[in-house]
Parts: sequence; structure tokens; C-alpha cells
Amino acid sequence: MNEEPWLTKQFEAQRAHLREVAYRMLGSAPEADDAVQEAWLRLNRADSRDVDNLGGWLTTVVARVCLDMLRSRKSRREESLQTPDSDTAADHVDASDPERDILLAHSVGPALLLVLDSLAPAERIAFVLHDVFGMPFDEIAPIVGRSTTAARQLASRARRRVQGGVTLPETDVEREREVVSAFLAASREGDFDRLLALLDPQVVLRADQVAVDAAAARRAAGAPELSRIVRGSSAVAKTFSGRAQAARPALIDGAMGAAWAPGGQPRAAFGFTVTRGKIVEIEIVADPETLSRLDVKLLE
Repeated sequence: MNEEPWLTKQFEAQRAHLREVAYRMLGSAPEADDAVQEAWLRLNRADSRDVDNLGGWLTTVVARVCLDMLRSRKSRREESLQTPDSDTAADHVDASDPERDILLAHSVGPALLLVLDSLAPAERIAFVLHDVFGMPFDEIAPIVGRSTTAARQLASRARRRVQGGVTLPETDVEREREVVSAFLAASREGDFDRLLALLDPQVVLRADQVAVDAAAARRAAGAPELSRIVRGSSAVAKTFSGRAQAARPALIDGAMGAAWAPGGQPRAAFGFTVTRGKIVEIEIVADPETLSRLDVKLLE
């Protein structure tokens, strides 16, 4: 049985939804169409018999494509939106379906799109997928390459920006940077008590397998042991005491964190979730493929 007609029919049933998802993420009708087309191409290359939930699978693919497009756009320093008087989303109407694009533009609005455009790519993806389309954070997390808690933090940060219509107050960013910088200093100095003071009692440390394997290879040199998951302030402080010698503060997908980047090339990223002045989660990413999807900006 040739399943191509069936697959085409199923995809077409999802097209309007996928286009809306892509448009809200990208703010551009032509780019949204490109993202949907890329999802179609990937579906054709995949074995659809292994896909239990085609709609969810396609939404995930479109989200990942959009995330790559946003990061590429940001790296080129290209603006995705202009003011409503010059080059709004409504001006990008596809002549083949103007009614559809106008409806999309009205459903989002130029003002909201301008605010969304101020978000870091991962923040925008997490916010749109969760707050607009109701996707759970455990499904969003692998799309943005972060843990469930970190994905929730990205969406929360984006939500505060959207609700205020402006970026987060500089004092909030500086406060998080102070906490992270103090933690890195205490780690390098082996100041166990200071580490404890900066950690929430229920803090969780998560590390990917590449980071765990790298730490194991250095154990002969006296490096602390690293496990995939470490829970509790005492255990996490013990793990970090004397570690992070070369880590520097960095923005990881727009959120405060740190990175080990010899020669300016990120080899490990440390994501910190800070709540009320305490670190509640640390995530270590060293897998090269995952790192390549993160927007890492070293801070002086």
C-alpha cells in the first residue's frame, strides 16, 4: 500500500496549526511557510510508522526549525520586525493566500510580535509553545536543549517581559549575575560554607553523560566525582567545591549561567536557575551537539 496520499492528507490537516505555530515564533509569514515546508520534507525522510502522535511530532519539528531560524537570524543581527508603519507582519502577506496571513497578523498583533522579538530564541520558543499552545514543559525541554525546570524558567522570564512590554529590569539580571559570580568564586576557592549559603536546600544538579564521563576521566587527577543527578545543597556544594576553575559567567539562551570556553569555544555550559537569591537548579551541558544549539555569550 502506498501511504504517500495518506501522509499528505494527514499533513495537510495539520498545516494551518503548524503555520500558526511557526508564525507566532517567527513573526514572518514567508519564514513560517519555510518552516512548515521543512517539516514536510523531514516527515518525508522519516519513517512515519514510528510516529505515534503525528501532530505532536510535527509541532516539535516546526519548533526546532524555528529555533534554528531565530538563532541564525540573531547571529546575523537581522531584525525580524519593524514598526507597524514600515514593515509589519501584515506587509509580508503571501499573495497566494492573503486572507490567511491577515488573520495570522491580527491573531498576534504587531505590538506583541515586537515584544516577542526582544526575547532570546529559547525564551520565545518556550513561551509560545507553553503559554500560547499549551505544550507541557517536559516536551518543550528537549526542543530547547534544557531541563524541564530550566524550560519553565525560560517561559517565566519571557512571560514577565511580555506582560511588562519591556525587557527585565537590569537589577534582576545583575542580581542573578552576582549570585552566579559568587558561586563560581566560592567553587574555585573551595569555600564550602559560601557554596551552601548560595544554594537552595533542595537544589538539584543535573549533568549530561558527556560531562559525567569527562569528570570521571579527570578523577585520577583528584577532580570531584560528578553524577548525572545530585540533590540537596550539601551534596551539590561538595560536588562543586574546587571545581569550575576556568568557568566564566555567560548568558545561556538569554538566561544567566556560566561556560567553560577555552579559546572562546564553549566546551561546557552551566545553566543556573535562581529564585529569590538562591540557586535552585544547575544544569551542566557538555554534549557537543546540544552545545551547538545553545546561544552562549561569554560575559566579561
